[in-house]
Amino acid sequence: MISVTQQHGVLALYYDQLKILEHSPSRCCIELVQGAETVDMYRGNYFITDALQSSLPLESCQFRESLQEGKGVCTLTFFSGEIGISCEFREHKDRLQVSFSPLPKLYNRLVLRLFALPDEHIWGCGEQFSYFDLRGKNFPLWTQEQGVGRNKATAITQTADALDRAGGDYHTTFYPQPTYVSSRSYFLHADTGGYADFDFSHAEYHRLTFWEVPASLTISHKKSLLEVVSDISLLLGRQAVLPSWVYDGIILGMQGGTGICLEKLGRMRACKVPVNGLWIQDWQGEKYTSFGKRLRWNWQWDQNLYPDLDRQIVRLAQEGVRTLGYINPYVLKDHPLYEEAKRLDLLGKREDGSIYFVDFGEFDAAVVDFTNPDAVSWYKEVIKRELLDFGLSGWMADFGEYLPTDIHLFNHRSAMLEHNRWPGYWAKVNKQAIQEQGKEGQILFFMRAGSSESLRSCPMMWAGDQNVDWSEDDGLPSALTGALSLAMSGMGLHHSDIGGYTTLYGMKRSKQLLIRWTEFAAFTPLMRTHEGNRPLDNWQFDSDQQTIDSIRTMTEIHVRLKEYLIHAVKENAEHGWPVMRPVFLHYPQSPFFTCKDIYLLGRDLLVAPVLVEDATSRSVNLPDDRWIHLFRGTRYTGGTYTIQAPLLEPAVFYRESSEFSALFASFNRGTEALL
Repeated sequence: MISVTQQHGVLALYYDQLKILEHSPSRCCIELVQGAETVDMYRGNYFITDALQSSLPLESCQFRESLQEGKGVCTLTFFSGEIGISCEFREHKDRLQVSFSPLPKLYNRLVLRLFALPDEHIWGCGEQFSYFDLRGKNFPLWTQEQGVGRNKATAITQTADALDRAGGDYHTTFYPQPTYVSSRSYFLHADTGGYADFDFSHAEYHRLTFWEVPASLTISHKKSLLEVVSDISLLLGRQAVLPSWVYDGIILGMQGGTGICLEKLGRMRACKVPVNGLWIQDWQGEKYTSFGKRLRWNWQWDQNLYPDLDRQIVRLAQEGVRTLGYINPYVLKDHPLYEEAKRLDLLGKREDGSIYFVDFGEFDAAVVDFTNPDAVSWYKEVIKRELLDFGLSGWMADFGEYLPTDIHLFNHRSAMLEHNRWPGYWAKVNKQAIQEQGKEGQILFFMRAGSSESLRSCPMMWAGDQNVDWSEDDGLPSALTGALSLAMSGMGLHHSDIGGYTTLYGMKRSKQLLIRWTEFAAFTPLMRTHEGNRPLDNWQFDSDQQTIDSIRTMTEIHVRLKEYLIHAVKENAEHGWPVMRPVFLHYPQSPFFTCKDIYLLGRDLLVAPVLVEDATSRSVNLPDDRWIHLFRGTRYTGGTYTIQAPLLEPAVFYRESSEFSALFASFNRGTEALL
């Protein structure tokens, strides 16, 4: 129910008794702004500034209430003099939907101030890696490279900035989403593809800035935060269940040719490591730059590097080992697929009509124009012919965040408005190719870049290019923060590169980091390794026997959890309950509202991974319930404990009342003690 009150010159709008707006002449809900942006893109890193030319707070407000189709509708008109904008609030499908009249001439920015409480917590905005509770910060929402280090105060980010303009910041992300969740038990989603900035740093309001008028705002108020999160994916789309083979082992990332991959697989299988897949990112060829080993972006089998791979794919599949590859939405200049797309006129253009080439770091590639239906059809045929017919069971659908803002597209829309939507278009191309080939439910692809459209199209996200270190903003801890923030944005399936990826400026993956990351990955929906951009600098899954044994131990645990993982993934598909869940979704207690180093895997497992180098124990705050240590059988009630966590014994607990308690009890390695 929508209601409006006016007292002492203050107008307030409520939805289901939730205060949404509080407007007075001294605190305006809406401000119109004229800005002039400057956008500089360098290899996927965007440097955006906005010169303020004028602003106009709309001090006055008039409102009108009516009934349409039995539902309450309220129109608020905000104005200053003769300039104004109208906002229509209507109830639709048990949510509040807000629409706006066009911006008056001369203005190109819309600023909204929504009511907030000083002690409110905020989560979401897509995949955020540094902060889980977003209160106190502003978040520019623009898809781009996450950047190296992601903290301007650190030496690694400063070095990346100085040498290659590649250092990230706390808000840089592959997957922004104009959706947030409030501890006041509601979410807001903005239907917009334009640049936006969500500022949660003010005690009494949230300041949302849009560079286009959103098609709508949707606000959903529910009794619990779990219901709120569920309703996000009900609105935007839900992921399907995963293919059954995904749970049967670890997907090993390897490259270098048929012989090398088969040799590595043979060694791991001889050591009885459950392997369900080989992820061969260079199946279409390799390319070397100063960054390290890169890939040849022509999505056709490289028979010189991978002789006999077509037959090996069939043989390995019969033995329960799937083969996965790699693709992205660009085609390498002067290679066969580029020449084909050029001939068919399917590529993005410059203003003068020439093909737009994007610098990806010492090589150029062209953009397949997904606003052109013929280009979409062609690229789906490429996926069907070159990947699916070849026998691949999945792939990394990489990139999607590099769309230049000055590219000219087939649909004639500004690339500034298409940029944030592009990863969703890319996800849809992959999904439809699989569906049209009749292989839905059999194939797995995973992405790092995302948008609001990704929820209905992308079956699995991965965290992107973490550093091979322990840093909070860009190392192992950030992979968990990213998973939790995506969970609060409606995206419930997530994993990360075991061991991280980015290996630069003296960073090298250690044995300890790889094992601890493997422990964490065992309690996620998917286990997959990555060699990193400089494989020879990194400790790998087969670097010594102890590492192989450690990976076998944790993968066996993951496989034994298959029944439970399938259950949790089904809950995500049917109810929108994320597989990796913030603790407060089931235990809405204040200590957990800012907690980003523990999580629930499904309803019944609480996981507290070791995220600090050389740590052999960690403090764990258990919510009010009866918990049992997965490996030791020790019983706990709610409270804070110091838990021993040597290698291969992460701090994991299960609910005593779980319907899966018999399964969990089978993991008990030690004697039971009562606390």
